[in-house]
Amino acid sequence: MDNSSQATAVAPFTRLGIVVGMEAEAALIRPFFPAARFGISGATLDGARRATSILLTSGVDAVLSFGLAAGLDPALYPGIVLLPRHVVVDGTRIPTDPALSDWLGQGLRTVRRGDLLHSDVIVSDRKEKAELFAQSGCEGLDMESGVVATLCSERKVPFAVLRIVCDPADRTLPPAAVVALQPGGGIALGAILRNVLAHPGQIPALIAVGRDAGMARKAARAMLRRRFDPD
Repeated sequence: MDNSSQATAVAPFTRLGIVVGMEAEAALIRPFFPAARFGISGATLDGARRATSILLTSGVDAVLSFGLAAGLDPALYPGIVLLPRHVVVDGTRIPTDPALSDWLGQGLRTVRRGDLLHSDVIVSDRKEKAELFAQSGCEGLDMESGVVATLCSERKVPFAVLRIVCDPADRTLPPAAVVALQPGGGIALGAILRNVLAHPGQIPALIAVGRDAGMARKAARAMLRRRFDPD
């Protein structure tokens, strides 16, 4: 084993905090990090700030932003794993922690290491995704990682990002998918049903979103098992 392998063989943290947008994302990774502390943003900017701040004040020594992400690079399909080297926030490229990122990606040959773009809002339109990709060159986008990057950098706490593409670059999300989230990180079934009844023409697109979300979750489980539960 070479020195770089030895350096990444042991987890570079003792008290990990994990920030996710939804409870379903926490459920994916919790079995592999049962001792981690979780913060759930509910896919809101204020929720991400609150969740990250609580973790940082609780004494964690590293933070991971985990969950699903939108693809900005048209070459990326649902299920692709992103382990970015930088998070871009308002034009500033904030580096993820190399030791933590390398440890997370150890043995995983198919992860993408391009930059991730932070957004304060859900980006649902494919034309806007294309514009953001052209402007930033980032491979993906989410709403939590920029908050994690900013707050951890301010407090000098190592952080990394592990995200799975769910929403590809060439898709405009149907309205029901945008109203699907509850502030606590659950799924707002009532809001989805009301939106679908008001706009039934979106049902095929909504089915496609659900299919791709299932593919992304399946890919996330497979990746986590390969990395952390090889037996």
